[in-house]
Amino acid sequence: MDHPRGTIRSRLRRAITSGAPLAFAALFALSGAGTAAADINGPDVASWQHDDSSIIDWFAVRNSGHEFAMIKATEGLDYINPFFVPDTVAARLAGVARGAYHFARPQASPEAQAAFFAATVIGVNGPPGDLPPILDLENSGGLPPAALIDWTHRFLNTVEGLTRRVPIIYTYPNFWKTAMANTNQFIRYPLWIADYRGNAQPELVGGWPVWTFWQYTDRGVIPGIAGTTDLNFYSGAMGPLDLFSNNLSSGSGSAGS
Repeated sequence: MDHPRGTIRSRLRRAITSGAPLAFAALFALSGAGTAAADINGPDVASWQHDDSSIIDWFAVRNSGHEFAMIKATEGLDYINPFFVPDTVAARLAGVARGAYHFARPQASPEAQAAFFAATVIGVNGPPGDLPPILDLENSGGLPPAALIDWTHRFLNTVEGLTRRVPIIYTYPNFWKTAMANTNQFIRYPLWIADYRGNAQPELVGGWPVWTFWQYTDRGVIPGIAGTTDLNFYSGAMGPLDLFSNNLSSGSGSAGS
């Protein structure tokens, strides 16, 4: 992903780069809604994790305690991550729950991008262990907030219609507050929020009462992945991960259910 950069407290950075991301849970006492399962941890990956032609060892990822992974599938209208299929299949074999995400390029049609994304993932993702499809929204494409809000509704509605899953939205606080005018029109969708500031909780925006996934660093080091990778917590807000990652009923995966 193209990441917002933030300052991570030195103790968090030491824990992450030591290869022990679960130490984060011990460093910060998480409390309140959206933190019940914050020790459930997983990376998100794209082609960057293969820059040196390395192959991700998904069995090592799972054996190190990481129960899920988000894998980039598509971007815009003409890019498919060349490692999406092998990573998705290998993660499934290793028992890692998988989410597929689309990096939005709002300069182009939302319906066309949604169809491109869905066509790419439907044949690969599927139970057991598939998380809902994900919209990675961190680029406005030059659209003003009202137009970007409309674009986002149209993309999500199309993906939901094609996949029968309520999509997840990935974003970060400053983008949502500015490019999306901090709209509260999307709270029915599970929130995956990027916030690297080392706080005990990520910042919630857009009226979301809870976060579902929290990307807390882009400097993680874990077994099975060469170099650094993003790391995320699952909050438990959508119930047990094994149930959330096999839910095929439209609407039952929404944040308001």
